Amino acid sequence: MPDVFLKDRSLLVVSGAEAQSFLQNLITTDIVSLGRDEARPGALLTPQGKILFDFMIWQDGDGYVIETDAGQREGLLKRLTMYKLRAAVTLAPHAEEGVTVSWGEDVNGNQGVQDSRFAKAGVTLTRRPGKHGDGERALYDALRISLGIVTSGPDFALQDAFPHDVLMDLNGGLSFKKGCYVGQEVVSRMQHRGTARRRVVTVSSATALPVTGTEITAAGKPVGTLGSVEGGSGLAIVRIDRAGAAMAAGTPLLAGETPVSLALPGWSGLVFPTSADEASA
Repeated sequence: MPDVFLKDRSLLVVSGAEAQSFLQNLITTDIVSLGRDEARPGALLTPQGKILFDFMIWQDGDGYVIETDAGQREGLLKRLTMYKLRAAVTLAPHAEEGVTVSWGEDVNGNQGVQDSRFAKAGVTLTRRPGKHGDGERALYDALRISLGIVTSGPDFALQDAFPHDVLMDLNGGLSFKKGCYVGQEVVSRMQHRGTARRRVVTVSSATALPVTGTEITAAGKPVGTLGSVEGGSGLAIVRIDRAGAAMAAGTPLLAGETPVSLALPGWSGLVFPTSADEASA
């Protein structure tokens, strides 16, 4: 069972009598339905519906733990404090630094919370505050890349992506039933109109892929941008209408000068549109 310590992750604790209602009315995740041993993805959006902060969230006693990138924690804490006003909520850094992720046959006995993103892809992976192992980081990155699970920074820039772009509408991180929250009107409109065209894909090549940030093109026209890379495998957020049309026409897809193949994550249920009619359906 690999146990990989992610030292670049940080934790916040949200507690108090109104912690649930405070978060429920603010973030994308439906935390009322959140299972006791489940960690779900989530985001705090801009009023325009783009991701301002992304994170994982799970229950901790009567409160909640929010796990985010270490570089985001202070900004997220300040933003949550701004929204707090007079709510009976306490916001504080967690006592532990970093997070350990574990997966494999014996994972259920380690008292971690199960990551719902991996569960949807058929993999049991848990998250625990603090350091509990010395597994290689590349093992975790290779796993999430193979499953189409992105993270802000290498895979997308904050304030530049909608939740649909990073599959939050499909991985449990975006609720369309719980009522209003910041940016909710925009993402609901995208959902009902079916206008999401940028999606996460897995990228593969017979040779090593170029660096993160390399443009993916078809016939010289941009399709998307390469994100996380491990050898000949990677992630990207692409315009699936453009990629689908290129693949249907037999047009090579290139990451820089490197020929690549694209695939939508199997767990997502998504398919590439192959015509203009499908793209606008």
